[in-house]
Amino acid sequence: MEVSVSGRHTTVSETLRSQAVDKIGRLDKYLGGMDRAEVHFWEEKNARSDRREFCEVTIEGHGHHIRCKVSASDGFTAIDLAVDKLERQIRKLKTKVERRRRSRARPDIEPELVPESLLAGGDDHEPVYKIVKTKRFDLTAMEAQEAALQMDLLNHDFYVFTNADTGKSAVVYRRDDGDIGLIDVD
Repeated sequence: MEVSVSGRHTTVSETLRSQAVDKIGRLDKYLGGMDRAEVHFWEEKNARSDRREFCEVTIEGHGHHIRCKVSASDGFTAIDLAVDKLERQIRKLKTKVERRRRSRARPDIEPELVPESLLAGGDDHEPVYKIVKTKRFDLTAMEAQEAALQMDLLNHDFYVFTNADTGKSAVVYRRDDGDIGLIDVD
């Protein structure tokens, strides 16, 4: 993660700068892919408060923005408070991303069991699958690589096509390990 440190109306010491880069840079271990972080320090001259040093951190990456603003008696304490706050926000974001990823995963399909009187064989107790949607489409002749690209563009787990190499129906599908499989029909 690229970390930039700046100060507004104050100078940031080299030790504070290196500590900020080190501590904010370590946050990448909680959620990978965060590209950039900006740390801004400033001081407010307010006699009523002992928390005069402010630290604002913005982290960006993969379309996510995480931001926090803290105040403390000095810059070192402020960066520690900011890191604690950001850790909580990153854990929350990671949980949200993981939950979204799991909800998109294909659920286990259980056959819908129907009463015995509706079973074709009577006492066989074979489950009957309920087909809820039917689609019709023309098979297009293409190579397996192009079919895999079409599958990704449609965000599907499989794609049916006519294999241009064999001239027969084929299916490309996404395997559990993330790779692509090809089924050629004879």
